[in-house]
Amino acid sequence: MQISREQMLRAYRQMVTIREFEERIHVDIQRGGIAGFTHLYAGQEAVAVGVCEHLTDTDTIISTHRGHGHCIAKGCDVIGMMKEIYGRQDGLCKGKGGSMHIADLDRGMLGANGIVGGGPPIAVGAAISAKVLKTGGVAVSFSGDGASNQGTVFEAMNMAVVLKVPKIFVFENNGYSEHTGFSYAVGSKDIVRRTEGFGMPVFKADGYDFFSVYEAMRQATELSRQGGGPCAIYAECTRFFGHFEGDPQLYRAKDEVARLRAENDSLKIFRQRVTEANLLPGGDLDQVEGEVRDLIDRAVREAVAAPAPTAADVLTDVYISY
Repeated sequence: MQISREQMLRAYRQMVTIREFEERIHVDIQRGGIAGFTHLYAGQEAVAVGVCEHLTDTDTIISTHRGHGHCIAKGCDVIGMMKEIYGRQDGLCKGKGGSMHIADLDRGMLGANGIVGGGPPIAVGAAISAKVLKTGGVAVSFSGDGASNQGTVFEAMNMAVVLKVPKIFVFENNGYSEHTGFSYAVGSKDIVRRTEGFGMPVFKADGYDFFSVYEAMRQATELSRQGGGPCAIYAECTRFFGHFEGDPQLYRAKDEVARLRAENDSLKIFRQRVTEANLLPGGDLDQVEGEVRDLIDRAVREAVAAPAPTAADVLTDVYISY
């Protein structure tokens, strides 16, 4: 695996940014500063960053209701995101999208999507566009184990194979579809074999290990960019918070989250691997963490102080004329 020191530092910065962003939102929601439903991504950072480190602004992604991590990994402005979650006029979507509908087309982020299984068909459309226009880009959709059961996802996989488009399906199995366990809800008990049944290769990755995801995505993008058609990445991971903020998580075992934070934290695993192999000194990682905390503090300050949308804004950016 060829990855430079600068790439590793950038990847760690992205992972830490996602974690600090989510941890801060978790606190601020409880303080009453943020309205609406919010679904946090903390714990799954290695997947988002391992995938998006291979992408450029020419490539597109579409996310889920749990979309903050994907947005940050794709390069969306963190301050603009925070303002959007706070519902401010100068948020990335002018305060109208909120947590579940952040988008930034300039970055190739087609949007988070509150409809379970709603993203893959849209990403297939983006992949068709990339193929027809010969941009060299790929389209990526992120889906959870719950969305993997949706008919929209099945149809998207079939169409992608039939049309042989540069589409990568990323399945993040965090163990729970809302409150329902994977072992109960997925009839085949095997997302990989089911996906292969549609006629595409699947690259398996350790969802706690950035380097494992990074390598799987390298293989996936190499195949799709060279005209090999669609493929998928499957990664098992976990979320450190509930399905949504306020979820009591009574379906999880006692001390499950504490054990996962201690044993399966992607940031700790990354730090241990790079420091033990003398790839990066701990001091450099500490510096990144400090800089990210300062950024998140600034993002919250600016979001709190930013103006809310006015009544005159209610119909702007709602409809488009072609």
